[in-house]
Amino acid sequence: MDKKLKPSRFKVVAMMFVFIIAIFPILFSSAIYSAKESDLSANISPFIKKFIAHHTTQIGKSEQLIFATNRDASSFRVMIHALERSKGIWHIAFPTFAGSIGEKGFAAIDKKREGDGKSPSGIFPLGISFGYDSSVVTRMPYRQATEHDFWVDDVNSEDYNKWITSKPNAASWEKMKRDDDQYKYGVVIEYNMHPIVKGKGSAIFLHVWKHGGATAGCVAMAEEMVLRILRWLDPAKRPLIIMGTESELHSVPSR
Repeated sequence: MDKKLKPSRFKVVAMMFVFIIAIFPILFSSAIYSAKESDLSANISPFIKKFIAHHTTQIGKSEQLIFATNRDASSFRVMIHALERSKGIWHIAFPTFAGSIGEKGFAAIDKKREGDGKSPSGIFPLGISFGYDSSVVTRMPYRQATEHDFWVDDVNSEDYNKWITSKPNAASWEKMKRDDDQYKYGVVIEYNMHPIVKGKGSAIFLHVWKHGGATAGCVAMAEEMVLRILRWLDPAKRPLIIMGTESELHSVPSR
C-alpha cells in the first residue's frame, strides 16, 4: 500500500513545485508594482493626503497641485509641496522646499484685505506666467514684463487688480519690471480675479524671493525653484495652488 502511494505523493509535490515556479514571476511583478504605487504617495504628508481626499470637488480635474502651508498663521515661512496626478494616483513631483509669504503670515479664508501684509488662504487657479525675458521655458501662457507694465492696487481705480500697459490712471500701482528682480520670473495666482472685489487684495503672485525674506502677500521662493515650477506646469493639467495654515485649510468646506 505504501509503495503505491509514494509515486502519487511525488507527483503532487512535483506539480506544486512547477506551479509555484510558474506563478512566481507574476507574484513578484505584482509585488513590485504595488511597492512602486505605494512609493508614489509614501512621502506625501498625512495632512495633504487627507485634504485631497476631502476636497475632490474643489480640486476637480486638476492634475497639478502646489501646496504652500505652515502651522503658524503669523509666520511668513512656508513649505512648498508640488504634486501631480498620474493614472488617478497623486505623487510628489519634486522634493518639498522652503518658501515665504506675506510678512504678517496668512489671512483667514475670505479675510484678506488690500495692504494688510498677509497672503490669502484657499484654493486658487494658476494663471499666466511672466518675466523679464522675451520668453522662458514653460507651457503656461507667458507675458513679458517691461518698464511700461504695471499692476494696479488702487482700490478706487477701475483697473484695480489688473495688469496695465502704459502708466495707469490710478493713485498706486506696482511695477511689473522691478529693480530688485523679484518679478524676474513668476506666475499669477488668480486670487480675487473672477470676479474682482475692490479692497480684497491684489497682485498675488508666485515669484522669486529676496534673500528668503517675507513678501507683501505673494508666495516667493528661490529663483531656481520658480524656474523648475515654470518648466513643470502644464495648463492642460489645470494647476491649482492651495495656501494657508493646516488648521485654516481644515475649515475649507468638504464637498
